[in-house]
Amino acid sequence: MREAIHPAYGPVVFRDRAADHAFLTRSTMTSEKTIEWEDGRTYPVVDVEISDVSHPFYTGTARVLDTAGRVERFERRYGKKG
Repeated sequence: MREAIHPAYGPVVFRDRAADHAFLTRSTMTSEKTIEWEDGRTYPVVDVEISDVSHPFYTGTARVLDTAGRVERFERRYGKKG
């Protein structure tokens, strides 16, 4: 790889504001804010709106759509084929 063209890749804490959950990973993102992690070291922290902890798909709170009702409504509106 070519030198000096890639952004710095290092440890970053991502904090889910909705679920008050944080996890440490590696990323090229940076932040001025820092947080002291469980291991006693200080890492940059990036606040995110949603993660796997608070996303409706992963938490099981997603709505189930009535597909049969949607098909019937479509057929009433636009007529059946044939």
